[in-house]
Amino acid sequence: MSLIGIGIDVVEVSRIKSSLDEFGERFQTRIFTESEREYCQKQKRPELHFAGRFAAKEAIAKAFGTGIGKEIGWLDMEIIRKPSGEPDVKLTGSALKFAESKGVQQVKVSLTHAKHYAAANAVIMGE
Repeated sequence: MSLIGIGIDVVEVSRIKSSLDEFGERFQTRIFTESEREYCQKQKRPELHFAGRFAAKEAIAKAFGTGIGKEIGWLDMEIIRKPSGEPDVKLTGSALKFAESKGVQQVKVSLTHAKHYAAANAVIMGE
C-alpha cells in the first residue's frame, strides 16, 4: 500500500456554534449525516463534536486533493465510531466512486478537540 494523500484541518468551535445557533437544522443537515447529528446532539457540548467532524471532513477532502465540491460532498463522508471509540470514515455516493477511481484502500482519521478548537488529520492509503 502507498500513501495517496494527507490532510489536516483546524476549526474554531465558536464558529461552528455560531452556525448551529444561526442556521440550526439547515446547517446540520447540509453538513452532517443523520447518525452524526444524533451522536453530536447527545453530547454535553454538541458544538465540540460537530466541530471535530467538520474538521475531519475538511481534512479528508484535502487528503484527496479536491476540497469539498463536485467529487466529494459533505454528506458523502461520515465520521463513525468503532466499538473501541476510535473514529472511522465511511464514504458513500460520489466520494466512494472517486475513492474507488483512485485505488483507495483505506482512509484513516484522527480527531482532537479542546475548549476552543477542534482539529483532524486524515491519511489516505491505496494501491
